[in-house]
Amino acid sequence: MNRTEEAPRMTATDPAATFRARLRERQRLVGTFVKTPAPVVCEVLAGSGLDLLTLDAEHAPFGRAELDGCLAICRALGMPTLVRVPAAEPAQLLNALDCGASGVLVPHVRTAAEAEAAVRACHYGAGGRGYSGSTRAAGFAGRTIAEQLARGREGSAVILQVEDAEAVDEAGRIAAVPGVDALFIGRVDLTVSLGCTRTDAPLVVEAVERICAAAARVGTAVGMFVADPAEARQWTAHGASLFILGSDQGFLLSGARALVEAVR
Repeated sequence: MNRTEEAPRMTATDPAATFRARLRERQRLVGTFVKTPAPVVCEVLAGSGLDLLTLDAEHAPFGRAELDGCLAICRALGMPTLVRVPAAEPAQLLNALDCGASGVLVPHVRTAAEAEAAVRACHYGAGGRGYSGSTRAAGFAGRTIAEQLARGREGSAVILQVEDAEAVDEAGRIAAVPGVDALFIGRVDLTVSLGCTRTDAPLVVEAVERICAAAARVGTAVGMFVADPAEARQWTAHGASLFILGSDQGFLLSGARALVEAVR
């Protein structure tokens, strides 16, 4: 099965569809987490040359209004933006996508059944995402139902986080679920789940390699977070193509520390 053959048609005016096509083609993509719920942070990072931003609604205080404001500026500037939702709940996925996210990063997916449920909740149709034409995603009633259904099929990237010990053996089945655009390896959570304290522990590295290999067998893209950006080259060799590294908070802290060191 070759997932790249199923890549959606690229739409020049739609950064979401373009991002999803690049993701499924396994182009190298580099993004960062945004943990400060402020549109101006997204505005600044949109000019950085990054391929995408990820609003971290799982571990940072993003409510619906904060997501709405950040996604509005990102869409206005043509910056593809994911939302890492707090949980794989249909209401959370609906909220992120209706507000205009290019896709969702779904935490703690452990089985193919959970993957199928997440995909279904992200797409319009029976038992899936509820439809409203008045949302930002639907152009604030500026599109017909048929137009929005087509845009939803092309532009909603579904990326599932594999970050639990029990999910390692299930990774291939999760990756093979139709509609899954990529697996994302949550290396820190996986480390803790495996009973380790270092992300470079042999048991962790072996698990990450197994997940990469399982996804490669079915042609599904792989993404990951690594603490050291230099590791990206190593994991590219294992098939990883999406890297979400660092965060706005980390940039602030490292910049401030560098300033103090320079002055002192």
